[in-house]
Amino acid sequence: MADEDLRAELERLRKENEALKQAPKSRVTMKVSDKGGLSVYGLGRFPVTLYKEQWIKLIGMSADIERFIREHDHELKTKE
Repeated sequence: MADEDLRAELERLRKENEALKQAPKSRVTMKVSDKGGLSVYGLGRFPVTLYKEQWIKLIGMSADIERFIREHDHELKTKE
């Protein structure tokens, strides 16, 4: 590559890097794990991985989970 091409590529990568730094860090993504589970990334340091029937059961409990959170709000910590 010529010097001009290298400089242009370096500038492009710097801009891309800066844009990635500015992107919201709370982006949640999903993928199918090697063992066939659904992995949710972006909630914490490690992904949350459950099998399909476990996710369906958990989703079905969403009202109970929300009620529990409201009832125990004073005991639960919030991560900023």
